[in-house]
Amino acid sequence: MNPVNYLYLAALLFTIGAAGVLIRRNAIVVFMCVELMLNACNLALVAFSRMHGNLDGQIIAFFTMVVAAAEVVVGLAIIVSLFRSRHSASVDDASLMKL
Repeated sequence: MNPVNYLYLAALLFTIGAAGVLIRRNAIVVFMCVELMLNACNLALVAFSRMHGNLDGQIIAFFTMVVAAAEVVVGLAIIVSLFRSRHSASVDDASLMKL
């Protein structure tokens, strides 16, 4: 399979994720779309790494996955806190968490 096809797939996944972030109002869906965008970037990094025959893109993708795992922990904690206090996972209610 041609590595350019992986780049097309990464662009499509990133576009779907960006559209989801801009259109949706549910915090969990927005969070999942951000993760989809990160995975699209990882796919592009690995595809470029494969095209050039080195491991630099794969190493960067690995570190991006580590940062994304930490982001999942913090993001889900914020979403759970928002849901417990407002009984809604709407992004519009996030500004109400200010003291």
